[in-house]
Amino acid sequence: MEEQMMEIQIEQMQMPAGPSIAMIILWVVVYVFFAYCLARIATKVGIPLGKAFIWALIPIANIFLFLKMAAKPMWWFILLLIPIVNIVVGIIAWMAIAERCGKPGWWGIIIGLVPIVNIVFILILAFGKKGVAATV
Repeated sequence: MEEQMMEIQIEQMQMPAGPSIAMIILWVVVYVFFAYCLARIATKVGIPLGKAFIWALIPIANIFLFLKMAAKPMWWFILLLIPIVNIVVGIIAWMAIAERCGKPGWWGIIIGLVPIVNIVFILILAFGKKGVAATV
């Protein structure tokens, strides 16, 4: 009887590996896709795709790529580490990137503040045409 109780407890402690492996794979796929999107945006501002994609894949280096795309000084990285200030700096950088891609600057505000919609705007920046700013 006691052995059966031990076996039941051991079975309850074991977690299935399937969902966690699936979540890791999903996370990696999403990360690589958005790194590719960041690299595509970088090509529109004059950075070669191969170099940009490598920088976009590396976790801290992608912030430096982000600042380079926005044509902002690299010391702004320190500002991105400060709470609240990082939101303002991120919005300013996204505004600069949007303008460099031929879109209106207010897109940076949307990308910085509005969840879900910001994903759509980033995809448009990555896969849309570079050119004349969109009119409202």
